[in-house]
Amino acid sequence: MELIKDLPEVFEEFAEQRKNSFLALKKIKDQGTPVVGAYCTYFPREIAMAMGAVTVGLCSTSDETIPDAEKDLPKNLCPLIKSSYGFAVTDKCPFFYFSDVVVGETTCDGKKKMYEYMSDFKNVYIMELPNTQNEAAQKLWKSEIIRFKEYLEEHFETTITDAAVKEAIKEENAVRTALKNLYGVMKYDPAPIKGYDLWKVLYGSGFKFDRKAIPAEINALVDKIEKEYAEGKMEEKKPRILITGCPIGGAPEKVIRAIEDNGGIVVAYENCSGAKSTAELVDEENPDVYDAIAKRYLNIGCSVMTPNPNRLKLLDELIDEFHVDGVVEMTLQACHTYNVETLAIRRFVNEKKGIPYIHVETDYSQADIGQLNTRLTAFLEML
Repeated sequence: MELIKDLPEVFEEFAEQRKNSFLALKKIKDQGTPVVGAYCTYFPREIAMAMGAVTVGLCSTSDETIPDAEKDLPKNLCPLIKSSYGFAVTDKCPFFYFSDVVVGETTCDGKKKMYEYMSDFKNVYIMELPNTQNEAAQKLWKSEIIRFKEYLEEHFETTITDAAVKEAIKEENAVRTALKNLYGVMKYDPAPIKGYDLWKVLYGSGFKFDRKAIPAEINALVDKIEKEYAEGKMEEKKPRILITGCPIGGAPEKVIRAIEDNGGIVVAYENCSGAKSTAELVDEENPDVYDAIAKRYLNIGCSVMTPNPNRLKLLDELIDEFHVDGVVEMTLQACHTYNVETLAIRRFVNEKKGIPYIHVETDYSQADIGQLNTRLTAFLEML
């Protein structure tokens, strides 16, 4: 990225990154490079990277294929699952089409059962994710990571060395550190950029396949933002909002827009693709690379974990560090783990942190935009 580019141009490049990567992935595939698709933040991408594979996120982003999915799946299922399955079964997702293997994980019941149907027409590999974070779970998850490594070696007729895994760990840690530096600029008050522009970079960076190039590109962007901030270029002072809850890429981004179009600014994202996926690094000093990877990934504070103290720990840190005025929790309809956990999050935010909280439940349609605008405007005016 050249520093002479204007920030709006840079943000739009990242916003278009997913679409622009379709052709790039075809070139990668034509060169004989393995492609591993995945659906979750728990996916240990370092293992696939260590054998020279390209990894790509597959969670779908619109309601376009949901009617196709509902021919096989219940209508009252989470829209993220239906969209993912719909794009897969209709072959409308190039990332899914080019994936040599799709890695699923036992997070929620809906995804687990959906993967069974998906395996009828795609090579699907399932990792058994524990739903708690104790020592026994840690051992199980480490064994699953080793089993995944052995599967890749057998399926692609290759060898994954510890040295290659160590290199992948360093590479991905550098990406996480750069992204942490990026969202760290939102600690400034007033904020230097819009939260939606921040989101475009956080989300778009997941579709850049040259992982080694990302840190320099992101760090250059951080330098430019901070330089312009020092020159007095910043957003107006507005209520500072943290978004937590379900994955927010694609259709649910309407929640970000509803906040920022109605007088607020999003300064922190706890969701997948936000702080949740970058807050913790893999321990590069641990000589057991599989133990190090297992500990880092199992510590992710998702609502599928019971109990789930790490989510509260991260929220606690983000609310303080980013001077948050209010918390918006976005959940998807029929996402039972996140919807049940809203009570615990509300209590934590209201009682422990002493700031306002609102929960909005939505789906992948645009039908509730008016209602979202009304509710979030009232919330922001209260702040």
